[in-house]
Amino acid sequence: MRGDLLRYLGGPASYSWWWFVLGVLMVMVVIIWCTVVLVWTMPAQRLRHIPVVRTMHGRLIRRKFARSIRAAREQYRAGGMSAAQAAALMRRTLRSFFALTTTDRALYMHVADMAASELAPAAPVFSALNDAQFNTRSHIDVNGVGGEAEELIRSWG
Repeated sequence: MRGDLLRYLGGPASYSWWWFVLGVLMVMVVIIWCTVVLVWTMPAQRLRHIPVVRTMHGRLIRRKFARSIRAAREQYRAGGMSAAQAAALMRRTLRSFFALTTTDRALYMHVADMAASELAPAAPVFSALNDAQFNTRSHIDVNGVGGEAEELIRSWG
C-alpha cells in the first residue's frame, strides 16, 4: 500500500528559463557597475594609459573645462564680475586643465617656462590673462581672450 502512494510523488517543478536570464543580467549589471565605479574613481594619470577610456576621459575633461571658461565669460559679459576677476577665474581654470591633461607642474609654471615647454601654444593666452588680471591700465578684451582659452581647451589633444 505504501508503494502505491509513492507513484503520485514527483520531483519539484523546474524553474522557468527566464529566471536564469534574469540572474545572468543581474550579475552583468553588478559587474558593469563595479567597473564604472572603479574607472570613475581612478586618478587621471592612470586613465591616460587605458586606450578606450583615454579618449572618453579627454573628451569629458575638455568639455567640462570649456564650459567653465564659457560660464566665466558669460558672467563677465553680464557684469557679474570685473575684468580682473574674470581673468583670474579663466587663468585658474586653464591651469587646472593643463595640470590634469599634461603635468602637475602646470599649476606652478611661469609664462616664460610655459613658452619653453609643451604648453607653448598656451603661453600667449596666459600672458594676456595675467595682463588683464594684474595691469589695471590694460585694454585687453577679456571676453576675446576667454574665447581663445576656450578654443585652446577644445583643440588640446
